[in-house]
Amino acid sequence: MKIKNFALLAGVASILAACGGSCKITEPADLNDQRVFFAFNSSEISDEARDNLLGQALYMKNHADTKIQIAGNCDERGSTEYNLALGARRANAAKAVIVNDGIDAKRISTISYGKERPLVQGTGEQAWKWNRNATTTVK
Repeated sequence: MKIKNFALLAGVASILAACGGSCKITEPADLNDQRVFFAFNSSEISDEARDNLLGQALYMKNHADTKIQIAGNCDERGSTEYNLALGARRANAAKAVIVNDGIDAKRISTISYGKERPLVQGTGEQAWKWNRNATTTVK
């Protein structure tokens, strides 16, 4: 009996170690308007964004008929062409996390709006940080 308890505790400890103590993956109640945010001029997925996207993947695993669209968005800086390309990279980076977690890529479409659909109006980092995102909607 003691050996089984030790084995169970060792298993739990290994799971916590793998998460680095920061597993925050929760299934959202709804996928509409789920957003992950990006640093300036980047399509790199942060740890916080990865947790959000893995939660979205969990939702999709539990709702097999759900299809989504991920829209990449940028702040107002840069040319239209540059921001459309960056928005596409952001949307595809978000999609890759969900697909790598086992969701069929056919269930996820992507689009880039570049800087054309800001979440927050205004100039400066206080507005820009919200506009650099990938937004999920159910289709």
